[in-house]
Amino acid sequence: MTSTLRKHLAMALGVATLLTAEVAPAVAEPAGPSAVERLQRDTEAIHALGVSGVQARVIGPDGRQSVATSGTADLRTGRPVAPDGYFRMASTSKTLVATVVLQLEAEGRLSLNDTVDHWLPGVVRGNGNDGSRITLRHLLQHTGGIHDALPGYTTPEEYYQQRNDVHEPEQLVDLAMAHEPDFPPGEGWAYSNTGYVLLDMVIRKATGHPAHQEIERRILRPLGLDRTRWTGTSPTLPRPHARAYQFFGPGSRVDVTHQIPVDHENLSWVTTTRDENRFLRALLDGRLLPARQLARMKQTVPVSAEVQQLWPGGRYGLGLVERPLSCGGTYWGHEGGDGGYITLNGVTDDGARSAVVSTSEARGDTLEHILEQENAAGALIDHALCAGSRGTP
Repeated sequence: MTSTLRKHLAMALGVATLLTAEVAPAVAEPAGPSAVERLQRDTEAIHALGVSGVQARVIGPDGRQSVATSGTADLRTGRPVAPDGYFRMASTSKTLVATVVLQLEAEGRLSLNDTVDHWLPGVVRGNGNDGSRITLRHLLQHTGGIHDALPGYTTPEEYYQQRNDVHEPEQLVDLAMAHEPDFPPGEGWAYSNTGYVLLDMVIRKATGHPAHQEIERRILRPLGLDRTRWTGTSPTLPRPHARAYQFFGPGSRVDVTHQIPVDHENLSWVTTTRDENRFLRALLDGRLLPARQLARMKQTVPVSAEVQQLWPGGRYGLGLVERPLSCGGTYWGHEGGDGGYITLNGVTDDGARSAVVSTSEARGDTLEHILEQENAAGALIDHALCAGSRGTP
């Protein structure tokens, strides 16, 4: 999601030039487009909406990879999109945070039934907010009712005014405490970045280290994900990367690459399609969590009607989204969108087939454009994960 999901709905949800299969398919595809050809068509369809750049990577059950890039990485120079360029991970990092919390539960260092007050006494207070009634499970699942009040820009002027602002976690929580809860704990669902700000603070309290250090130690290093990096308050990305654009409306397309993520403790992650695929596959095939904790992560609740527009049929677990497949069954992932980069991803229930598509432009001027971009990217994920299934279109 963007800095807040409501702002994502309001402002941001991003020429096919290159498609390569890193290893040729071992078995001929049935009549109709091959999986590689379908991937090219789907990246072209996203680009045709007006999105400047697209990159996608699909990994099959045998580990073979297909990569597609579309459009340009820089509207000024026409530079092609790198097949594994960096992008801001944004809210996909919530799955990293949730994984660490569940690892700590497995180690007996915390309980999902612990209250926020148990770990952060007095932090969630005022205007009806009560940290003694909100559990870590509520925070992980967005069912705590804490209002999402992270700053965000909706105009070019706001972008230029805010792009270098640095907010400490306590300041972001205080912004939320100025609002009444959206609902009593456990009695609704509303996407809350503030809840994950609090989870970062809990990880620091439980381990003595910032959440990004625990993520590096527990997830990135064991998996060899050396192209997933925490950038802190840096406003730039490593190279190569596509420039990020925000479309505010006709005649108002702004390069928003340079900015400090509003929640730099949680959202200052950059990654690549290769690393994001590898992380999600490792999570779903049980390499990061014991079976009990992974099962808890996959216990889902319905999302709000507003978010159903973005995730049709979607349900939310603990830092993980479940969505239906057109070929039957469901898949798991967590969308990320911030600073012009919009990324959708998915992995089958057994971790065998995965896909990531990242666009470097957010068409956020109208709900119609937001949903067009979401639906086109979602179709790419669905086609990639259904490839080889009987009845796949």
